[in-house]
Amino acid sequence: MKHIPRKRFGQHFLADPAVIDAIVRAIAPKAGEAMVEIGPGLAAITQPLVERLGKLQVIELDRDLAAKLRTHPQLQVVEADVLKVDFTQLAHDAGAPKLRVVGNLPYNISTPILFHLLEHVQVVADQHFMLQKEVIDRMVAQPSTADYGRLSVMLQWRYEMENVLHVPPEAFDPPPRVDSAVVRMVPRAKPAEVDVKLLEELVQVAFSQRRKIMRNTLGKWLEARQFTGTFDVQRRAEEVPVHEYVALAQSLS
Repeated sequence: MKHIPRKRFGQHFLADPAVIDAIVRAIAPKAGEAMVEIGPGLAAITQPLVERLGKLQVIELDRDLAAKLRTHPQLQVVEADVLKVDFTQLAHDAGAPKLRVVGNLPYNISTPILFHLLEHVQVVADQHFMLQKEVIDRMVAQPSTADYGRLSVMLQWRYEMENVLHVPPEAFDPPPRVDSAVVRMVPRAKPAEVDVKLLEELVQVAFSQRRKIMRNTLGKWLEARQFTGTFDVQRRAEEVPVHEYVALAQSLS
């Protein structure tokens, strides 16, 4: 019986064999590696991955799809909302110091998933995700560009990232209304030590009125914290490079 894609789960299933092959080549799985796939769906990428790996952990929220996936002996199925999954525990269960994480992420919750994984970055070797192309444009954006924002700062502080593949809507069933892409995210070996919650709050305040200079947003926030250092708030948030936001968070803590 054909699975009907569920709108509430943001399901768009990859169906183009050439694209599937290109994604698997970009991931380059090797036998015995500990890997977790988020949202395997109809197993388009799952099948070629598990053939190369030998075994694979998958996280699937859809009860019907999870039941089908359980019939595959080499898959360990975690039927759960990915935002509630403890990836540090998954790494421990797999007996691996680091996990490789892959997935065609549901576009409606892709940003919360990225932030959730940031909390478990110490057990992540790398991440390959299919996302809306415009989200990836924001992730890899440089300062002083329209795409540069909160997502760019928070993820670039912690990961080296690159857009590795463009995926057109017709590669999916049903086709989404947007272009997609695959991003490779590799945790930085020596990221700047920083209070993540503080950095997140600071960046959120800075970008709360991105068209205006930061004097009335971040400037007032810094005043309230009795900040005595130097930071030029006569700029727009998008003009400030990642390392300056990180240095400011460090000086505040």
